[in-house]
Amino acid sequence: MSYTAESIAVLKGLEPVRHRPGMYTRIDCPLHIIQEAIDNAADEALGGFCKRITVTLHADQSVSVEDDGRGIPVEIHPLEQVPTVEVVFTRLHAGGKFNKDERESAYRFSGGLHGVGVSVTNALSTRLEVEVVRDGGRHRMAFAGGNVLEPLQRLGDAPKRASGTRVRAWPDASFFDSPLIPLPQLERLLRSKALLLPGLQVVLNVEGGATSEWCFADGMLQYLSEQIDGEMVAPVFSGEKYAPRGDENFPVGSGAAWAICWTADGSLARESYVNLIPTPSGGTHEAGLRQATLDAVKSFADHHALLPKGVKLAAEDVFSRASFVLAVRMLDPSFQGQTKERLNSRDAVALVARMLRDPLELWLNEHPDAAKKITDLAIRAAQARTRAGQKVEKRKQSGVAILPGKLSDCQSEDTRRNEIFLVEGDSAGGSAKSGRDKELQAILPLRGKVLNTWEVDAGSLFANREVHDIAVALGIDPHPASAPDTVLNNLRYGKVVIMTDADVDGSHIRVLLCTLFYRHFPKLIASGHLYFAQPPLFRLDVPGQGKNRPPRKLYALDGDERLATLDRLRLEGIKPEAIAISRFKGLGEMNPEQLWETTMSPDTRRLMRIRMPGSEEAKPVMQMLMGKSESAGRRAWMEDNGALIGADI
Repeated sequence: MSYTAESIAVLKGLEPVRHRPGMYTRIDCPLHIIQEAIDNAADEALGGFCKRITVTLHADQSVSVEDDGRGIPVEIHPLEQVPTVEVVFTRLHAGGKFNKDERESAYRFSGGLHGVGVSVTNALSTRLEVEVVRDGGRHRMAFAGGNVLEPLQRLGDAPKRASGTRVRAWPDASFFDSPLIPLPQLERLLRSKALLLPGLQVVLNVEGGATSEWCFADGMLQYLSEQIDGEMVAPVFSGEKYAPRGDENFPVGSGAAWAICWTADGSLARESYVNLIPTPSGGTHEAGLRQATLDAVKSFADHHALLPKGVKLAAEDVFSRASFVLAVRMLDPSFQGQTKERLNSRDAVALVARMLRDPLELWLNEHPDAAKKITDLAIRAAQARTRAGQKVEKRKQSGVAILPGKLSDCQSEDTRRNEIFLVEGDSAGGSAKSGRDKELQAILPLRGKVLNTWEVDAGSLFANREVHDIAVALGIDPHPASAPDTVLNNLRYGKVVIMTDADVDGSHIRVLLCTLFYRHFPKLIASGHLYFAQPPLFRLDVPGQGKNRPPRKLYALDGDERLATLDRLRLEGIKPEAIAISRFKGLGEMNPEQLWETTMSPDTRRLMRIRMPGSEEAKPVMQMLMGKSESAGRRAWMEDNGALIGADI
């Protein structure tokens, strides 16, 4: 087959969405593409321009979303030279939400920041109609498969003060596993918009069925109280706090609102949102909530001398019986994927912790009886956790080896939570030791490159000092793939993390360590204990933008992520020449705070779990790559596959 210029396909407009819909939305059902239109209406309500949102499920499986907001602009776009409403529905990465000027407060804390939104709804619908009322006129436009079907036309006059947008979409069933929108999920989504925006009226009409309506005057407090089915040990604690003008750490208006309660039994109710977007998989904002809660309860317990001797509270102890609703407002949140189910923004940890800590500590001291019950609940959970850890420790007593002297061990005895980082070099090991969480994280520096153990017999394995230290630190012995799971009974850490530089030598060390574990400790991989750390290769220093936007430090794993970050910053109006970009030569160049924030903190790091490949498929490849007598085969493989290897620049 010839490989010429004609072989390169270029997808334009909305073609990428129709070609690979799974990259832009969930394809199990059309709910998410309808949610994009609902989110747009909710953003108008967040800005104070919308009082009512109406969603209708029609009998022909189409869905309409109507709001009384300002209406999408219909005038000609100055750059695209087509009606602005057409730009919104036919261009990826287009929308008013990229404008973060404080005067444009409607979208200052919007959740729709990827800029694909309703254009994806358009691309994956057989037909989409939009009606806009604004500036004394009623306008209409229709699309089919992402393309303009009926150009924008004015239908007639409308009252001067009337405004709003109505979008009706017919999702294309060929793109989804099921053409039906699950009604319970849609109801939950609409209910959440109402609870996060007190006073907003949200209506769901089902043609030929029932009509539901939600409006919460007391917002989260009322909602969480309705969800609790167990006995509350204390009243619901609710509140909100946002950064004032002139705050040195966070943009004005960013912050959080919350409702938290503790129950002695029953199921837990936990929901979180970022700029009105539900995050069912949690993320860094929930990590900030856990941190603030732990700090406040520990402070109360220490002040009143409530902690028994030897008991140390952990976040899961305080949070094990907590139910909450958390709503965060922040500029430019970074989500995991277009479906936005998990928040990845590192700033959210500090933002939520800073806003919640002091109000919660004040509330605990103002309600001492309730606070003592909450503390007692946490203490019992900590004591149960300690007893469980001691049971595990007793099974380790036979054949205890002397731990390596260069191992900086952790303090916790809970093997499920403990982590060990196998670090390349003493320099990086020093930064890791200083920046780690000493309670849970152990550091084992490795000198040079580990021995290639592919053809080393298990009986001779410990002749190598580095391999010996790794095995003793982990607490397990070499074993075959057919060994029972009990060979991991003495494993001292729940996570074994290989942390090397993001360069060729670092990759080689990772391959050698993976060879060691695959060949001689396969159950470690099969049970999901082995991970790769992913340190960033680049740091981007972004200047501040006035009093309301302090300077930022952003990190990129590789060149592609660096370019994507630069593109996003360019859309924010930041000139590329104003951004200082530095490249890390290795982990040793990072100070302990940077290494913790980017690579080691459970709340902000990105770990890659290593999974066990199929033995029949993997062994010939490993033999070719690692066998001492396979140099000819390796050379032929590299000649055939060299184009697959890229380097970050």
